[in-house]
Amino acid sequence: MTYNFDNSVLREYDIRGIIGETLAAEDAYNIGRAFASFKPTWQQKAPTIAVGRDGRVSSNMLEEALIKGLRESGANVVSIGLVATPMLYFTVAQGIDAGVMITGSHNPPSHNGFKFMIAGESFYGKDIKKIGEIAAAGAYFSGNGTLTHKNIEEDYLTAILKSYTNKRPLKVVWDCGNGATGEIVEKLVQHIAGENITLFTKIDGSFPNHHPDPSVAKNLQDVIAKVREHQCDIGIAFDGDGDRIGVVDQNGDVIAGDQLVAIFAAEVLSKNPGATIIADVKASETLFAEIKRLGGNPLMWKTGHSLIKAKMKETKALLAGEMSGHIFFADNYFGYDDALYAAVRIISLLAGGDKSLSELRNALPQTFSTSELRIDCPDDRKFAFIEEVQQRLRDAGARFSDIDGVRVMNEDGWWLLRASNTQAALVARCEAADAQGLKNLEAQLNAQLELL
Repeated sequence: MTYNFDNSVLREYDIRGIIGETLAAEDAYNIGRAFASFKPTWQQKAPTIAVGRDGRVSSNMLEEALIKGLRESGANVVSIGLVATPMLYFTVAQGIDAGVMITGSHNPPSHNGFKFMIAGESFYGKDIKKIGEIAAAGAYFSGNGTLTHKNIEEDYLTAILKSYTNKRPLKVVWDCGNGATGEIVEKLVQHIAGENITLFTKIDGSFPNHHPDPSVAKNLQDVIAKVREHQCDIGIAFDGDGDRIGVVDQNGDVIAGDQLVAIFAAEVLSKNPGATIIADVKASETLFAEIKRLGGNPLMWKTGHSLIKAKMKETKALLAGEMSGHIFFADNYFGYDDALYAAVRIISLLAGGDKSLSELRNALPQTFSTSELRIDCPDDRKFAFIEEVQQRLRDAGARFSDIDGVRVMNEDGWWLLRASNTQAALVARCEAADAQGLKNLEAQLNAQLELL
């Protein structure tokens, strides 16, 4: 039996679509058949594949169909139920052959999708394309795999709490946004000393309170208000599946993703001098300078959680982070993006020191920058446009990095323009030492965008 997926669902980092339009139970079934047929050796020795799901309305339906497909291609399935994505990663890290997480992450309620791992390795790009190729060819293995159910909550909590420092009690606000972290956070806070105020922990795939994307300021207004109302030390917010974190300080001011990495870098490098620390191309130049000042080895890399994880393994980096709030610890942890673990680390850092979060942030160099800007651009145009920009910059003798799009450096600072791997959009950002420099950079960026 051959099967063709909608052209839009096979993405760079995962498989993702709109329920009832580009994604349905039949897709999930064939994804299961194809994924369990991915490695030739699995035909001789059946793999064990862990499956988890988030709290979206469609996730149960997709899980049932996925598991059916996995088992009919011979895989033995371990279902861990409704969990945050890092809990699926954790399960695979215990020695399971592979894993599939059913999640729409931070996307609208009507969306859903699948994230994959094989033996703890990132699964993306050509691997995702191969899923489509196996299905299109009908090159499925056959078998009758088993199904078992496992509750991994206690093991997971034990693992992330190994890094918890309880030197002084804090007041913490936790905003789960009705996403998949709700139930595990209610159990986690029982182990966190001090006063813990939880928001929106009831898992509800319609996200009735606010959209679960902490990288967008308007989604942090509830946690900010609660921090100010109760004079808390820190506020923490999670995305829909718990692999991205948002943080606000005791004043309710947002700590940017690169600032959070800088704060973590100081701790990691104090114990591991010379360690490699990775940040994506959207991060501030001050972060890379700070890592170097602290005696670390800064490395700029492509945006994308799968790409970052692969680079961490290659370079043996101990810490990595993205502006979007993906934070990856290989320092006393597994090297994947886990927002709950990152929350434990930042709380422990504060509890173990005598400085407030705002003091830690204000110790970093201050710059003038834009937020992450998104410009609509068709999928069939965005990468070609970036190549045109690169050629114009080469012709002009500009100094730039082409690691991921273009990051142009000059006397004013830097500006970035790259193609999004997840949306029909271009992503841009500018950073300068002063207001006038920022205006100059924005003008340079706009000059390129006028040619779109």
